[in-house]
Amino acid sequence: MPEWINVIVRSLTLIVFLFFLVKWLGTKQLSQLNIFETISGIVLGGIAAIHTMDPTTNFGYAIIAMAIWFIVPFGVEKISLKSKAFRDFTEGKSTVFIQDGKIMEDNLKKEGYSTDELLEKLRDNNVYLASDVEFAVLEPSGTLSVLPKRENRPLTAKDLGIKLAPTKEPQTVVMDGKVLLEPLANLSLNTNWLETELDKMNISIENVFLGQVDSDGQLTVDLYDDKIAVAEPVEKPLILATMKKCQADLELFSLSTENSESKEMYERNSKKLQHAIDSITPYLK
Repeated sequence: MPEWINVIVRSLTLIVFLFFLVKWLGTKQLSQLNIFETISGIVLGGIAAIHTMDPTTNFGYAIIAMAIWFIVPFGVEKISLKSKAFRDFTEGKSTVFIQDGKIMEDNLKKEGYSTDELLEKLRDNNVYLASDVEFAVLEPSGTLSVLPKRENRPLTAKDLGIKLAPTKEPQTVVMDGKVLLEPLANLSLNTNWLETELDKMNISIENVFLGQVDSDGQLTVDLYDDKIAVAEPVEKPLILATMKKCQADLELFSLSTENSESKEMYERNSKKLQHAIDSITPYLK
C-alpha cells in the first residue's frame, strides 16, 4: 500500500475513534475542563497526530494508548460523582475572593491572582466597583461567579410585586423554508394553523427563513428578503382591545335601558368584565 494512502486511512480511522471517545466522555469535555480532562484531551490529540503522520509506528499501539487515556478519565469521572473528596482532588475547589463585601487577599495570593486580574474578572461580570460586590468565588473552571450587593442588583418583577405569566421555551416551527412538525406538535398546533397565520401576514412558507412561536402562541418570522417588512404579532393586543370594547358596550347598554333588572345585569357583568381585564392586562401587554 502506498505511504500516502496509509496516512489517509490512519487519519480517518483515528478521527472516527477520537470522535467517539470524546463523545463518550461527555459534553463537559467540550466546555469547562478541569486539570485532568485538559491533560487527557492534549494527550489523546497528540497520540492521534503521532500515529497519523508516522506510518512506521504500530497502529495497534495507538488504539491501545487511546483506549487507556479514555478509560482512565472515564473512570475518574465516575468516581468523582460518588466521592466529594476525590472530586475536590481531581477537579479542584472553589476559592472565595470576596466575602461580605471584603476582598480576601490571602486567597488571591493562594491562587496567584493580582488585584488587576480580580478587577478584570469583575468587569467580565459587568461590575466596575469592588465595593458593589457582596460575594465572589473563583470556580474550578477558572470563571469568577459574582453576587452584587442587594442594592446593586437589577429590579425584578418579584421585587415590584408584579405577577407575570409563566413562559415556556419558544419553538422553531419553520427553518430554511421548511416546516418542522415536531415543534408544532409540542405546542399542540398543526400546519393548518401555521398556514393561517402566514396568510394573515401575506407570506408563503417558502419565503420564511426562520419562524418561531413563543409561549403565548404568537408567530414571529424572519424572511429571506430583508427588504420586506413583517408586521408585529397583534393577537394579544387584539384580545385586550376586544375585551375592553365588550366592557364598554355593557356600560352603554346599562345607560341606554330603562329596565331596572336589565340595567342591574349590565352593570354587574360590566364590573365582572372590568375585573377580568384588570387581572389579565399584565399578561397581554
